[in-house]
Amino acid sequence: MNIAVLIKSVIATDEPISVRNGKIENSGVKKVINPYDEYGLEAALRMKEADGGTVTVLSAGDEKTAETLRVALAMGADEAVWIRTVGEPDERVLSLLLAQAIRQGEYELVWAGHLSVDNGAGQVAIRVAELLGWPHAGAIVDCRAEGGALHVIRDAEGDSESWELALPALLTAQQGLNEPRYPALAGIMKAKRKPLAELTPKELLAGEEASARTERVGCEAPPDRPEGRKLGGTVKEQAAELIALLRNEAQVLKAR
Repeated sequence: MNIAVLIKSVIATDEPISVRNGKIENSGVKKVINPYDEYGLEAALRMKEADGGTVTVLSAGDEKTAETLRVALAMGADEAVWIRTVGEPDERVLSLLLAQAIRQGEYELVWAGHLSVDNGAGQVAIRVAELLGWPHAGAIVDCRAEGGALHVIRDAEGDSESWELALPALLTAQQGLNEPRYPALAGIMKAKRKPLAELTPKELLAGEEASARTERVGCEAPPDRPEGRKLGGTVKEQAAELIALLRNEAQVLKAR
C-alpha cells in the first residue's frame, strides 16, 4: 500500500514561546514533528512493514519544515515532498496545496494528526479529504487493513466507535494509537540519501486559489499571573476576607 502522511513542523512543547509585534517569534526555536502527526507516521510505517508499499511524508513551510521532513525520513519514510511556502498559509490554502500534491501521487491512504499542538484547529486534514472526495475518519486509536477496506476504532469523547472505510481514504491519528519510534543512527544516515522533492505554491495552484481568505490580525502573550495572597486570622476571618476580595476586587460575587 502506498501511503502519504501529512506532517507539520511545530515549536517543541518544551521551548519558551515569545510574542513580538503581534507575531510568535519563530527564529532560534527548536521545531519538531507535530506529536499527533507522529502517531500517523508510526501507523503508516507499521502498515508498510506488515504489508509492503511506500510511505511518503508531505509538508508545507519554510526551511525548518525541510529539517522536520528529514527527521521523518530518518524514522523510516521512503520519500518526502516539501511545499516551500513564505509565511504561514491559512487552512484553506494549505489544504488546497496538500490536496493537489496528493493528486500527483498514487496514494491509497493518507494519515495525518488529529490536530496540531500550536493552532489546534483540526481543519486541514478534513478539508483535504473533502477536496479529494475521499472518506475520512478522525481521532483513530486502532486501525487494520483487510480485504481492500480499513477497519478503524475512533475516540468519541470518552467512548469509541467502530467504522469501516473503503480505500482510498484519509485518517487522523489520536493519542494512544501507538508509540512513535525514535530515529536510529542508521536511519539518520540513510535519510541524507533519500529523495526530498521540492514544490512551490505556483506549481500547484494558480491565481486566486493561492490567495488566503483569512488573516491573523495578531497574537498576544497571556498576562503575567499576579502573586498569590495569603490570608491571616481565624478561619472565620479568612472566609470573610476572601468573600470581600471576591466581591470587591475580583468582582465575581454580587452583593446581596
